[in-house]
Amino acid sequence: MKLQLIDGAFSPTESIEILTQLYHVKIKFHEEKVKTSANEEDIKMREGKIKALQKNLEEARAYINSENKNFHMEGIINF
Repeated sequence: MKLQLIDGAFSPTESIEILTQLYHVKIKFHEEKVKTSANEEDIKMREGKIKALQKNLEEARAYINSENKNFHMEGIINF
């Protein structure tokens, strides 16, 4: 099964807004799991994922801002 989440052309501002919101949902997911976990390994793994997501988002923002053009973005979830 495939879910098409994103498919279209977006301005730099829109692209950053979409990516930011998507990343924030994923970050919040891991933050909630950290709050409810008693397992140190799980907490460390999720904290690492949160840091990686934050870094990826900042890199994407910098790239989009440096290009100053519209972007075609496509996001598909496969099951």
